[in-house]
Amino acid sequence: MPILPASASLAWKAGAVLTSSGIMAGAFGAHALAPRLGEKAATWGMASQYAILNGIGLLAISQHPTYCKRLSVPLIIAGTTLFSGSIFALLLYKDRMGSFARVVGPTTPIGGLLMIGGYLSLLF
Repeated sequence: MPILPASASLAWKAGAVLTSSGIMAGAFGAHALAPRLGEKAATWGMASQYAILNGIGLLAISQHPTYCKRLSVPLIIAGTTLFSGSIFALLLYKDRMGSFARVVGPTTPIGGLLMIGGYLSLLF
């Protein structure tokens, strides 16, 4: 693989981390957590899918360094982390989070908006 500019390298590395962690989270949710999550297993799966898809998106973006100079990469990374991460945290620890769940919960839609903004920034 050719040497990528720093921003493209970040996109490539973040894409690899998000894609692999999404796959691992999906497998963990499907096998180890399924009995505990019950009907909420689908929500866990959705969070895993978003991590995978955004990871693949970052891998693709990294191949076009011009796009990496925009806000797209940091917005997609932050958005995916907030979106998927908050869902994982809420499903795993909601009973133990108490009032902290009220802080974590609103980060899910914020993460979604950041992801959308990241992809829309590719237009400019």
